[in-house]
Amino acid sequence: MDNSFAGSSHPPRYKWRKVAYGGMQPGFDDNHTDDSFLEGMVMNANVVKRNLLKVMLDTVSISQYLCIVTLVVLIWTYTLKSAINVSSLLLLDISLLVLGFLVLILTADMLSLSLLFHYFLNISFFTTGLFLLSPIYHTLTCSISPDSIWALTGSLLILHLFLHDYSGSTVKPPGALKNPNSLNASIVASVLIASRLPSRLHVFAIVLFSLQIFLFAPRVTYCIKKFSFHLHLCLSFVLIAVTLGFTYHLHGLLFVLLLGLLVSVNVLCPYWLIRLQEYKFEINGPWDEAKLCFDVTE
Repeated sequence: MDNSFAGSSHPPRYKWRKVAYGGMQPGFDDNHTDDSFLEGMVMNANVVKRNLLKVMLDTVSISQYLCIVTLVVLIWTYTLKSAINVSSLLLLDISLLVLGFLVLILTADMLSLSLLFHYFLNISFFTTGLFLLSPIYHTLTCSISPDSIWALTGSLLILHLFLHDYSGSTVKPPGALKNPNSLNASIVASVLIASRLPSRLHVFAIVLFSLQIFLFAPRVTYCIKKFSFHLHLCLSFVLIAVTLGFTYHLHGLLFVLLLGLLVSVNVLCPYWLIRLQEYKFEINGPWDEAKLCFDVTE
């Protein structure tokens, strides 16, 4: 019998299949892709088209908080120069506390008497503890030079501004990491400045003022923004005008620097972001990792 047909038999041809976990397929390399591989490629699927005016309005919150921190520094400076006495500082503390409570009451959806009593009790304990610690804060930096105090305070405030959560939201998604470093930096800066004041009552008044701003101002401004965005804009513009006025009265160069910073944050940076969106290029396809459609913390 002629066995020529047996010697000329060809190995079977396999068809390539797109599988995630199937190992190597016979007849194909491990990294083989066919012509249909790029059919699922999508370009710029998740790119968000931004509006310049919307971005500029969103940056108002940043300028607002910059002005709040600047006002705190101005109060520190005027207190160290003895332009503000203890009675005025204590009156300012009480006024801010009452105003903050009024804002929370007027903008809250549901606020009970028990919750108000809880807030009042916590603030009472907090104020009492701060008053008892004032003598320690007063002598905390006696051996440190004023130049070192101002340099360290400025560095801590810059760190605070970089780490601050400008969204203002007090509700975090599940699994979100909390970053207390911003608040810690502002508290240490407040204590450093307070330690250079002449009396313990000065220390108590200025630290209480600083903690009221750094602890409660973000929450109050967020409640105002959530209640009415137009009211948020009006408050922000008033803060900007007042801060620029006091800064100009203190020093002309500081006024120019602050004005340039506000213009950069509210005009130049949004315009730069919009221009950079033209060069954004995003590719999605079958090679992307799978994304979970549920919360891993549940």
